[in-house]
Amino acid sequence: MTYHQFSGKLKELMDYAVSGKKSDVDKLMGQLCAGVSLKTTRFVDYALSLVEDDEGKRRIEYYLFHGSQIQRNYSSLYFNRRGDWKIVQEAYKKGLIDEIQAFAR
Repeated sequence: MTYHQFSGKLKELMDYAVSGKKSDVDKLMGQLCAGVSLKTTRFVDYALSLVEDDEGKRRIEYYLFHGSQIQRNYSSLYFNRRGDWKIVQEAYKKGLIDEIQAFAR
């Protein structure tokens, strides 16, 4: 399945991720709030994996250190999956994520 075959909410979130601009990462992270559905968290998690733009990566890093708990957790997953251990360890040492999240993929 190619990127263009997706539709609906997932496609919208994927478009934000592929853009990778600060405001688009903000839109993705804005989905991660109290009462968010499991479906939406899965969509956001997948969409975040598509962020490649340096501006977007820096914005996800911002959320790792300054976001809500759920935003920090998904930011941690993003960096863990990319193998960016140093930044995750820094967040863990600061008590921003727990040990389970620090080593999750």
